[in-house]
Amino acid sequence: MKKIPFSPPDLRGRETELVEEVLRSGWITTGPMTALLEEKLANLCGTKRTICLSSATAALEMTLHLLEIGPGDEVITTAYTYSATAAVICHTGARPVLVDTPPGEYHLSADAVKNALTPLTKAVIAVDIGGDLCDYLAIRTACETANFKPRNKLQEAIGRPAVIADAAHSLGAYRNDKKSGQCADLSAFSFHAVKNLTTAEGGALTWHIPDVDDNDLYRSLSLLSLHGQTKTAREKEKGGWRYDILIPGYKCNMTDIAAAIGLGQLEHFPNMLVRRRQLDSLYGRLLDAAVTPYRHSIGSSRHLYMVRLPFDDEARRDKIMELMKEVGVSANVHYLPLPALTAYRNMGFDPSDFPNAMESYRREITLPMYTLMTDEEVHKVCVSLREALEASH
Repeated sequence: MKKIPFSPPDLRGRETELVEEVLRSGWITTGPMTALLEEKLANLCGTKRTICLSSATAALEMTLHLLEIGPGDEVITTAYTYSATAAVICHTGARPVLVDTPPGEYHLSADAVKNALTPLTKAVIAVDIGGDLCDYLAIRTACETANFKPRNKLQEAIGRPAVIADAAHSLGAYRNDKKSGQCADLSAFSFHAVKNLTTAEGGALTWHIPDVDDNDLYRSLSLLSLHGQTKTAREKEKGGWRYDILIPGYKCNMTDIAAAIGLGQLEHFPNMLVRRRQLDSLYGRLLDAAVTPYRHSIGSSRHLYMVRLPFDDEARRDKIMELMKEVGVSANVHYLPLPALTAYRNMGFDPSDFPNAMESYRREITLPMYTLMTDEEVHKVCVSLREALEASH
């Protein structure tokens, strides 16, 4: 029985060649490959600077530290996301403020943000679930109503609670005339193995903040992500060993090995986005009568193919996934809302306070979608889902 995995990486480009080039060079940590990937990602996003880091989680956390968010502050985010989105808020000592999603939807709404704003709100983290961009214009407009007192020059330049994109799913997406990376004040991308573009593990942060010196911001992020050290290893090799530590920073830089994979991915990334559109369209045609497919926006990166079941029954949903697994089809769930997880229940969050997120979770299955997938495999997934729906009664 041939199995259909959930989301294997597509490494059919020059990824291996570029990694071998790095290995032969003798320089495998942060260096010229990482710098080149940063340049190309900024071009892709339509921004001036991008910094590559070890993960999207690191990118989000460095953003909060850059904004000097900490104890006594609040950061609003959605209950319908992976733990990393809220965990970084906790790491700073700030308080996560979770809000419910609108009925039948997965994304953070501007109305929910507006209702959750307090004088303590310093940022909002919106999540681009499935590859679709949130309505950042509406969220930014909502944030402008906040009673906001800036703590540092960056907060002052933004002039309201910062709008941060957890853009782990949305590299290559756009909404209206704005690309992912341009819509929020700061945007964090993931290059984990299951993402549209991978470096095995890795992430990046880009930003679009008028009246802020992009090079200064890049320098501040470089210090934060490398112990606060004034010289990288590459700079010490070229200009002498002596360095200073300006702040007690963190350690979350990207290696050139990872960057080489990313550069190989970028070369065929446009074709991968095209294939995802084709798969999305095929799924939609085949599944209309069985379940409610998630309707991606025209500018979506189509990172996930999420379907909404015609019943609210978590046990039956799980049974369907088990039946699909028995015939070799892997599926997943995005996401178990944060209030249902022990760590967040222990903070006082109650799933009953987030009925829309919990209902969407109980009805949701994410089907395999990856660019190595064939049309025949899509058909097999759809058949397995239909048969599992019938057998699960």
